[in-house]
Amino acid sequence: MVRPSAKLGSAKLVVICICLLGFALIADFLWASSSTLASNWTSKGSASTKIVVSNTAISKENRNERKDDKNGKDAASGRVLAAAYADLPAPELKWEKRATAPVPRLDGAAIQIKNLLYVFAGYGTIDYVHSHVDIYNFTDNTWGGRFDMPKEMAHSHLGMVTDGRYIYIVTGQYGPQCRGPTAHTFVLDTDTKQWQDLPPLPVPRYAPATQLWRGRLHVMGGSKENRHTPGLEHWSLAVKGGKPLEKEWRTEIPIPRGGPHRACVVVDDRLYVIGGQEGDFMAKPGSPIFKCSRRPEVVYTDVYMLDDEMKWKVLPPMPKPNSHIEFAWVVVNNSIVIVGGTTEKHPITKKMVLNGEVMQFNLNTLKWSVVGKLPYRVKTTLVGFWNGWLYFTSGQRDKGPDDPSPKKVIGEMWRTKLKLNS
Repeated sequence: MVRPSAKLGSAKLVVICICLLGFALIADFLWASSSTLASNWTSKGSASTKIVVSNTAISKENRNERKDDKNGKDAASGRVLAAAYADLPAPELKWEKRATAPVPRLDGAAIQIKNLLYVFAGYGTIDYVHSHVDIYNFTDNTWGGRFDMPKEMAHSHLGMVTDGRYIYIVTGQYGPQCRGPTAHTFVLDTDTKQWQDLPPLPVPRYAPATQLWRGRLHVMGGSKENRHTPGLEHWSLAVKGGKPLEKEWRTEIPIPRGGPHRACVVVDDRLYVIGGQEGDFMAKPGSPIFKCSRRPEVVYTDVYMLDDEMKWKVLPPMPKPNSHIEFAWVVVNNSIVIVGGTTEKHPITKKMVLNGEVMQFNLNTLKWSVVGKLPYRVKTTLVGFWNGWLYFTSGQRDKGPDDPSPKKVIGEMWRTKLKLNS
C-alpha cells in the first residue's frame, strides 16, 4: 500500500520540477530581451558622448582587460566607453621617419629657433634623467652640438620659452622618479651657449605654463611642491635680452584652474593656456628613492585666454581632454596645432590613455578640428615646424594599435606635410 503512494508522489515531484524549469527559461529569455533593448537604447540615446564597442570588435587589449577584471564586469556583449577614452576620427597622414635623437626622452623640453630644435633634459628611464641639451637641424636632418645643463637645473617638468635667441628655463623637478621641485631659474644664450641665473621663482613648481608676453616672463599654474596639488599662482618678471630688469617676481592675476602639463601660447599679443590636468603621480611616503605612486587625475579640455584688461576669458574646449602637451604645439597660419598627449584614464583598467591625434585650433574662427593621426599614440612630444613640415620627436608611445596605455620611451623623429582646415 505504501509503494503506490510513493510512486504517485515522485511523479508529482517530476511534474513540478519540469514546470519550474520551464518558468525559469521563459523568465531568462524575457530578461535577456529587455536587457538587450536597454543596452541598445543607451547607446542610441547618448551617441554624442558614448562609443559602443561590439563583441566582434573587441581587440587583444580588451580581451586582456576582461581577463584582468575580477568581477567580470567587462564580459557583456558590448562595452560602453566615454568618448574621451577612444581615438577620434581623423584623416590619415603620411609620416616619414627622420634621424633618431641621441637619447630617448620623456617629460623633456624643446624650443625651436629658426631651423634648430633645442631638446633639453627629460627621463631616460624612471630611474635616470638627462642633464644635457641636444640640437636637431631641420635643414640637414642631423643631431649634434650636445652641451651640458647647469648642475642646479631641473631635469623634467620644466617651464621654458624663447625670444628668438635667449631661452628662459623656469623651475621643474630635480632628479628621477618623483623627487621634489626646484625654484632655480636660468637663461641660455643660444649664440654663445652660456648660461646665466635669473631670480628664483617665489616657490617651486612642476610643469608650470610659461610664456613671454609684453616684455615679461609669465609663469602660472603647475603643481605645488607635493607634485599633486594644483597651483593657481601667476607671477611675471620683466626681462630683456636675456637679463632680468627686476630683482623679484611680480604677482599677477591667478589662473582660473591650476595644474601642470598645459600648452601655453602667445599669438597676436594674446596669451592662451590649453588643456592640462589636476593631480599627478606623487612620491610614495617614506620611499628613500621617492618612488612614484599613482594618484587620481582629472584631465582638462579647458582653453583660457588672457585679454587686454588682464582678465581670463573662456574659449571653446578641446575635442577631448588632453594633457602632457607643454612642448607639443606649434603655431601655423594663425592656428595652434597640438600633437598627441594624454586623456582621462581608462574606466576599467584605470591605466593612462595616450592620444594619437593632431588637433588644430583656428584662431580666426575659434574652432577645433582633428586634422590627422600620428604613427602611434604618444605623450610629451617635442614639436617643431619647418618649410611646411610638422615634426615631432621623443615622448612615451603606446603599447600598440589596440592598447593606448604607455610603454616605451622613444627618441624617434617623424615628419609630415601639414594641411590645415581653413
